[in-house]
Amino acid sequence: MRIATARALVVLVVSGVLLAAAASQAEPPSAQDIEESLTCQCGCGLTVHSCNHLQCESAIPLRAEVREQMALGKDKPTILKYFADKYGEKILSSPTAKGFNLLAWTMPFVLLGLGGLFIGLFVVRWTRHAAAPRRPTDAGPRPTSPYDKIFEQELKSFDE
Repeated sequence: MRIATARALVVLVVSGVLLAAAASQAEPPSAQDIEESLTCQCGCGLTVHSCNHLQCESAIPLRAEVREQMALGKDKPTILKYFADKYGEKILSSPTAKGFNLLAWTMPFVLLGLGGLFIGLFVVRWTRHAAAPRRPTDAGPRPTSPYDKIFEQELKSFDE
């Protein structure tokens, strides 16, 4: 009974994934989706779709160019590659995960993990090697010095 249920569950999951993949390939990308993947070059730091400058010298021509590429029947990856080839990778709103960019994406997390590990090891070592409370030793009476006598006399005169 359990094996049949597990098989049915696997079949449902696989068919759902295949249907989702087919649906995503079947519908063409929207202009908004592509424009959100491109950064406006006017210096606003927004995407081409969300650039709010009136008569923006960058966003308006890029929007027209996106629509021209879509009219040619190109898909989203092809259009993004076209823009990256024409304007450079800086036009993409999220850098590709290849080469040096992959290092740039992962290095902060690696350094954060290494820093946490270093601090953790340091704290463990620090607490492990903390000085144990010292016990008084029975070394006998302390030898008296001439200053001890003066100190005792000063304390007695202070109390009076």
